[in-house]
Amino acid sequence: ELQQLSKQYSNIKLLQLDVVCENSIKKVVKEVEEIVGDKGLNCLINNAGINVLASLEEVTAETMLTIYETNTVAQLMVSKAFLPLLRKAAQLSTGMGCHRAAIINMSSLAASMQLVQANEMFLKVYPYRIAKTALNMITRCLAADLKSDGILCISLHPGWLQTDMGGNMAPMQVQEAIPGILSVLDRLGEKENGSFLDWQGETLPW
Repeated sequence: ELQQLSKQYSNIKLLQLDVVCENSIKKVVKEVEEIVGDKGLNCLINNAGINVLASLEEVTAETMLTIYETNTVAQLMVSKAFLPLLRKAAQLSTGMGCHRAAIINMSSLAASMQLVQANEMFLKVYPYRIAKTALNMITRCLAADLKSDGILCISLHPGWLQTDMGGNMAPMQVQEAIPGILSVLDRLGEKENGSFLDWQGETLPW
């Protein structure tokens, strides 16, 4: 699907990235730098994620570590690797937001500690929800650490979507959520730094 889009729109550049491979991350950062040049990178969206169904009875240490590596550790390492390009973009503008420099971590409603009892179905995905909760802490840490650089960071719940991971039971199609997500990203400012938002811009409880 991406390849089809890139054929339609010449401004779409496809780069291959394995988020759990340090050499792959370094390679793609160099490739992005060649594309963006002195303008730097305005917006990094950490969207990589995997899920394995595992209840309390089914969960194993191996599954936990595998999900945590991809859904949490990799997001931090990718963000860290792209910091020079994000800082370069941040120096060229003022305020906070995607117009300047931003890191968007794709989180999930399943990560909310306050809503554990309200969503019992999430008890079947121990590794996924715990990894996403940890990702939310990464967002908070980055938001505090990078504020002086003018780099905004948020966690975003895109909605339960009909994707390979979301499955056919999801109530929304990707096309339905995209306008809302783009609108949220466009409106981001300093007051949203370090926040946990959904695809409609509503604040979610940690």
